[in-house]
Amino acid sequence: MKELLKKTYKFSNSWTGTIVIVLFIIFFIAQAFRIPSGSMKDSLLIGDHLFAKKFAYGISMPHIPFLEVSIMPWSDSLRLTDGDTPKRGDIVIFRYPHNIKQHFVKRCVALPGDELFLDNKNLFIHFKEGDAWIKKNYLNYDIAIYNDKLWVKNPYMQNHAGIHHDAKIINLGYPSMQPLFNLAPLKVPENEYFMMGDNRDHSNDSRFWGTVPYDNIEGTPWFVYFSVDDNWEIRWDRMGKTPTDLEDSFHLNKAIAERIKHDKDDHGIY
Repeated sequence: MKELLKKTYKFSNSWTGTIVIVLFIIFFIAQAFRIPSGSMKDSLLIGDHLFAKKFAYGISMPHIPFLEVSIMPWSDSLRLTDGDTPKRGDIVIFRYPHNIKQHFVKRCVALPGDELFLDNKNLFIHFKEGDAWIKKNYLNYDIAIYNDKLWVKNPYMQNHAGIHHDAKIINLGYPSMQPLFNLAPLKVPENEYFMMGDNRDHSNDSRFWGTVPYDNIEGTPWFVYFSVDDNWEIRWDRMGKTPTDLEDSFHLNKAIAERIKHDKDDHGIY
């Protein structure tokens, strides 16, 4: 055993060993990503650098970093082993279905079997568990009746404060923009997921190009290890935070801002 440990230690200190260990971590444990767009603002910001938890939803097919070449180029599979599946409200990192070399990060809003539609930007979901389950679990939400089914209106906004709309984006009738405002009822196919960005009016997501197969799913954001704004100022308050930590902070800051505004209005201070 002692001899094996010595050999392992010696191997890990070699260039070959270091490369193998780094690739093992990237392939199966954690991979670094940078948020390049504002589609998940205010939950994740442009300039956030984060580690993805690669084993959150099983093990995806390892690809060589930067080159995005599969370690098994003879296979078209994007998954080594299945595991847990995304839950409603999870932030998910996945390979874009129309270009698997490109990674997207969005929030999972509907599971296989769920039905949904958009009406004037509002998201309505009929969860596959049915009306009785919806009545039990969504007592404090707006509920609509359509086609003799119960539909929950904007079911994620209460728990995820970063989800928002841009009041400046209005419906001018352009066909290419219609999925932001209205989307006909659809049912999420088996083994696929409907993804939307939290910055709802500035996100290229499932409203435009469809659902995401389970095989394309890579993982979930783990924690932010570095963050910098447009002026190259380091955002120290975001470093080391998980998405849940950031949401809790955002909830708190939003509540404090609303409380201050309320107090100012009460006292006539502007």
